[in-house]
Amino acid sequence: MAITVAELLAEPQLGLTLLAGAGGEGNRITWAHTSDLPRLWEWVTGGELMMTNGLSIPADAKGQVEFAEELVKAGASALAIGEKMHAPELLPEFLLACDRLPLPVINVPYPLPFIEIARSVAEASLLEESRRLRQTARIYDLLRTAGTSEDHWQSLLQGLATELDSDLFVMDRRCLHPWNPGGQLLPDSLEKELTRLTGQTPTKSKKFQWHYLRDKHVLLMDIPTHPNALLVMLPNSIAHPDTVVLLHTATILGLELSRTVLSLENQRRLGAEFLLQAIDGRLGIADVENRLTDFDVPPHEFLVISLSADDGERLANVHVELWRHGFSTACFHRSNTLHLAVSADLSDDLLIHSVGSNVKIGISAPSTAAGIQRARQESLWALGTAIGTGTRLVRYADGPSWLGLTSFEEGNALVQRLLAPIFEYEQSEHGDLIVTLKTFLDTQRSWQKTAAALFAHRQTIIYRMRKISELTGLDMTETSTLAQLWFALQIHEAMQAQSPAPPRHSRSKS
Repeated sequence: MAITVAELLAEPQLGLTLLAGAGGEGNRITWAHTSDLPRLWEWVTGGELMMTNGLSIPADAKGQVEFAEELVKAGASALAIGEKMHAPELLPEFLLACDRLPLPVINVPYPLPFIEIARSVAEASLLEESRRLRQTARIYDLLRTAGTSEDHWQSLLQGLATELDSDLFVMDRRCLHPWNPGGQLLPDSLEKELTRLTGQTPTKSKKFQWHYLRDKHVLLMDIPTHPNALLVMLPNSIAHPDTVVLLHTATILGLELSRTVLSLENQRRLGAEFLLQAIDGRLGIADVENRLTDFDVPPHEFLVISLSADDGERLANVHVELWRHGFSTACFHRSNTLHLAVSADLSDDLLIHSVGSNVKIGISAPSTAAGIQRARQESLWALGTAIGTGTRLVRYADGPSWLGLTSFEEGNALVQRLLAPIFEYEQSEHGDLIVTLKTFLDTQRSWQKTAAALFAHRQTIIYRMRKISELTGLDMTETSTLAQLWFALQIHEAMQAQSPAPPRHSRSKS
């Protein structure tokens, strides 16, 4: 075991004396570190003897008391001060605070070099190093013995907690929810304290830091490779687990989380293949029901949700975030839009929490397997409404009207009435009328700008617009006509941008 403060004081060749904090003589010293920086506690990782020539110690009573309290909060085992160096007078308030905390304060006689103390601590740590190696081997073995059962994550976490004699929690730093579904919740009182701590900006947040909360030490430690995964540890004994062992513990948890993410990514690929087949109508109702059940999505009451973001990467982990909160999905990602099938029990608040900011959300009405294609159309309509109205989340038939229309049927009817003749013509003649119409409207009805954008002659553009007028029977010089066509194009693009090519009527043959 590591040397205690009392054992270090008892070494006659050092000549150390205790000035205050006798109640902490049983503290174990994992390392001896020298620093004269102002905020000495920021260099503490837990269990250190902090040695200073005194430049770190404030001269006033309030500052000295706060100095002692911060060292204890950070997990320092003791403070050693060089005699006849730069330390101010140690005031009675400081010594009383050290007795109360307790924080052992050791006088280092002049001219004993700090390195002699560090050597004594290091020599005493040789046996501790052997113990550390054995414990490290045991915790890595836990990764192997946890196996691949459904509860292997909880088994691994429980095994690590037993080995470290601590309570362990793996949380999402952003919201302090358990990182895995079914994970243990933080005690309410601790969650409130940690909410305040984790609200710090990233530049002020440390990846490994002990905190002193409600008379107990709590470790907050980042888990590698997962930016928002936070290990919270509450030791059950006064002696803190070894820092190196804790670093290995975080690595093991990171490896297990990575294994889980790989499994989820494989599920995502399978889900994307299934959902595309279902939406394209290549699966029967029974097949859709069975496959939804395979992905833990209720086949008799689920939602289809369409999510859009300017940066498609924002949507890459939505399926993982929802899984972590207990909702499995089948999903596919196309362009900057994500489409997913999920249980109808998913609340709007949890969905918004999982997808993050700057994402528009369209949600279908609750559906069954037989209605999965229509549910996709409803979610796209709701998404178009969200984008068109600037609303964060829209549920189909519950949201605001979009361009004066309230349903997919109304929108589809408008598209078919105005644009179907053009689709029919383009299917048989391979024309560019829709592209020309959209460009013409986007360039404020300028013949010259439209021709330049399409690399075509101005007369060609005029001919195409006349053809559109002929096919639709509309007067292209009328503002009302252009407004109707613009509405139809907006609806068509929103409903079809992430869908297969729109259905086109075949030209009847005489």
